Amino acid sequence: MRKTTTATAVTLPLLLAGGMLLVTGCQSEKNALASDKPELSVSGAYLPQPAMPDMAAAYLTVKNTGGKADQLTSVTSPLSGDITMHTTEGSQMKHAAELDVPAKGELKLTRGGTHLMLGKLGHKPKVGEKIEFTLHFATSGAVKVRVPVESTTFRPQG
Repeated sequence: MRKTTTATAVTLPLLLAGGMLLVTGCQSEKNALASDKPELSVSGAYLPQPAMPDMAAAYLTVKNTGGKADQLTSVTSPLSGDITMHTTEGSQMKHAAELDVPAKGELKLTRGGTHLMLGKLGHKPKVGEKIEFTLHFATSGAVKVRVPVESTTFRPQG
């Protein structure tokens, strides 16, 4: 009888410890799954007042704090039915079908670098106006942003 009692006394704590490891393991797996997706935010967006009445450029930063990358696949706006994404390599501007937003990283659209080009504008935007854009991502879906129109020579701080 003492052997059974001793075995039970030893087995019960081991079972409890094993169960705690199982619960802890499940929680860790749940946390890993939760962070295994993109978590996007948009900041620093602006559109310089265009010099020409029918073409403009726009810039912004997409930050991804999630554990999975995403891709910006297209951008739409009531201002223009012709928005394209471009990269700049050297002095050459190239059309991009999609732009990567790395996990735990960011996609920066800047003057002289990766940017948005808007053609066939519905009107020439004025300083102070806010233009609605919808950013379409492969995984995260659509994200709407209101982008302020700044002076033609505007340069963001930082």
